[in-house]
Amino acid sequence: MKRITEITKLDILNLFRNGLQMEDPFDVQPPAMYNYCGRLQEIDFLKRLYNLKSMQSYDSRFVNAEQDIFQHTVMNNDYPYCWIFEDERFNLMNGSDEIYLKFLCEVFHPAVRYEKGYWKEFLIEINKLLKNDGYEIYPEKKISNREVYGWRIYQEENILFIPFSQRNSKCIKEKKIKLSINMKARNQIYYFLKKNNHVCYEINEVGWDYTITVGEKFFSEIKQFYVPKCYNEKKEYIETSDLQSFILSNSPFYVLDVIEFFAKNSNNDHFELEINAILKFNEIPFQMLNGKLINTFEKQIIDNSLISIQEFGLKELLQDASKYYDENNLKIAVEKLWDAFERLKTYYCLSMDIDKKKSVTKIINDMGSGQQAFVKIFEREFNDLTTLGNNFRIRHHEINKIDILDKKHYEYFYKRCLSLISTAIQYLDEKNYKV
Repeated sequence: MKRITEITKLDILNLFRNGLQMEDPFDVQPPAMYNYCGRLQEIDFLKRLYNLKSMQSYDSRFVNAEQDIFQHTVMNNDYPYCWIFEDERFNLMNGSDEIYLKFLCEVFHPAVRYEKGYWKEFLIEINKLLKNDGYEIYPEKKISNREVYGWRIYQEENILFIPFSQRNSKCIKEKKIKLSINMKARNQIYYFLKKNNHVCYEINEVGWDYTITVGEKFFSEIKQFYVPKCYNEKKEYIETSDLQSFILSNSPFYVLDVIEFFAKNSNNDHFELEINAILKFNEIPFQMLNGKLINTFEKQIIDNSLISIQEFGLKELLQDASKYYDENNLKIAVEKLWDAFERLKTYYCLSMDIDKKKSVTKIINDMGSGQQAFVKIFEREFNDLTTLGNNFRIRHHEINKIDILDKKHYEYFYKRCLSLISTAIQYLDEKNYKV
């Protein structure tokens, strides 16, 4: 996939080459510089991404790229700064988006980046550029308490904030979602949100600037959906605009509402990671993903899928499926997921010059890890899901198929298919897939 334009790539190249002008009108400073190799030498950085010994040398004296690059970056240091971006061997300017994004994520890996440098400022600026072409770099996990970054398709947020309790009102009413948050956890959530209750700058109807805290903004905007209330000492359910009372003495689902609202309005880059740590510590079976709270099972299986896969089309379909599922649009979520299932089957077709059937066979054999009993399990699961796709009207435009009338059946299809895809993705061999 090639959605990242030449313009964006040149802008990012110029950013590394010329530096970032810091915005301070009272103190004119030279541009801030940051080396894409961080604390590593260029050759050590490249070895993390490429098998240099298998790549050609541009210097006739050497047999491979590793020797070539060592000579010109370590021994002589006569390659120009940022030469990597324009060297055709690395396919950064003319290659696929996946190659380019993987390279950028490695720039900000904690084993690479120089923590005291301007890496955060460069990451923010690069994300601004990438979002124009539909991508973003985001913290997908932590190593040694430091963020490891991955890439995903950028999805603009809805302007209207729809809280958890309202998106899932039917399931809550039917008691399909159950949740309890003890007082210890509520206090931890309150103090975390209190710490993040920063001041926002807003403009009123007549164009005047004014300030408002995130908490005040929450109580103002939540009234579009319900009157914020809490239980007082007399067990009376009364209206409130006090953040502590709302969190400590209310339905646990309303607590999730306020967490999501703070996430949407936070200026804390680590908000999602920190709130997830609190939820996990207190064994609350919800985790935040892209600013919205979902049950832990869904987050684990989605995380496994999105982190592991580097193929654009498959990742995009999985993100779309997750988005529609979160919006409770199960019909479209299942359709997107089945499209992802079909795309998964063709993973090795192009790179290994094999047909779809042989590609599926390779995926299943890899999943079986040499144990025939597991090969048979996954083979049967692939066949069963293919049969479901052939017999039921999963894609809305298909005719002469069995209609799915019960929403719970969509739920079953979604979770069964996602479970198989998530497992399969962890066995995909990137060495045999050419992006």
